[in-house]
Amino acid sequence: MKIKRLAVALVYTLVVVMWAVVLPTGAQENKDGATDSPDLSKAVMCESIEALEPHNTAVAFSIAIGKISCFTSFEAITSETYALHQWYRRDILVTTKRLSLKPPSWSTYSSIQLRQADKGPWRVEIRTAGNRLLQTLRFSVID
Repeated sequence: MKIKRLAVALVYTLVVVMWAVVLPTGAQENKDGATDSPDLSKAVMCESIEALEPHNTAVAFSIAIGKISCFTSFEAITSETYALHQWYRRDILVTTKRLSLKPPSWSTYSSIQLRQADKGPWRVEIRTAGNRLLQTLRFSVID
């Protein structure tokens, strides 16, 4: 009976340790105690990117423009990392874009092509490499 209790305790300990290692949340701390999570300084939805800047920002986009972009700018990047743009249509994940970030600051964007079936409510969740939600941008695709 003692062996069975010991085995259960060992399995429980392993599960807790694996959970702590495999499922980290939020920003990671480096050896100085600072977080490696970049600061999101700007996030907008736009019709296009021109000269590395968002053009025609809005919260409603005509299906006729054919393409929309999510522009993000980050500061306080301490080491190479990435951000995620998770695109949702009517609360269903459509695509996830992984975008590289480099120190000390970086701007990036992702885009989607619009189809007739894409009308309706959308959102883009902007997340860190550790999957921490930084901001949610909500918008609509209309006629």
